[in-house]
Amino acid sequence: MNERTRRRSQVLRLLKDADEPLSVAMIAAQLGIHPNTARFHLDALERLGQIEQVASPRRTPGRPPQLFRPVPRMDPTGPRNYRALAEVLADALSAEADSTARAIETGRTWGHRAAAQQPGNPDDIDRLVGLLDEFGFEPERIDGAATTTIGLHNCPFLEVAEHRRDIVCGVHLGLMRGALEQWGSQADVRRLTPFAQPQLCVAEVAGPPAQ
Repeated sequence: MNERTRRRSQVLRLLKDADEPLSVAMIAAQLGIHPNTARFHLDALERLGQIEQVASPRRTPGRPPQLFRPVPRMDPTGPRNYRALAEVLADALSAEADSTARAIETGRTWGHRAAAQQPGNPDDIDRLVGLLDEFGFEPERIDGAATTTIGLHNCPFLEVAEHRRDIVCGVHLGLMRGALEQWGSQADVRRLTPFAQPQLCVAEVAGPPAQ
């Protein structure tokens, strides 16, 4: 932890331990730092949604001091473990009958939702490549005579895919199909070949869409 992060954590801890909101001057005095330094860290914590300003009771003439308190909720910058959640959900899907089909349908729903936010593009495949890029697949379009392929150089869920390939890859296939459906495209992702090469998955795109 660097000095700036350590100091910011001290400011946040001080506010959490206090029985009432604190002013910039009070924080600076208790931590032995300059008020401008205290204000710098308070501004950063406020931008992160960890603290908030509160109204100061006006007891004397003049401008009332700014008071701060922690936001009464869990820390939005705290540690996360999305991999564990992904593993739990993949295990739940794999336990169902026809788990691969369910995974594809789950991905299709995700694709519909994600595609609705994607900027317009007259070339649906380029649009799909853009969507996949946003999710971190590092896609590469390769046009052939009858079929276009999209090489996926990265798997955002690689650790889970290594153990639940049928589920994770099914979700990815559904994502691509759902996106194309959302755009009313005549293209369809016919097949997704996981790890066609050690560092590459390949999606084959053709039209019209499969039923």
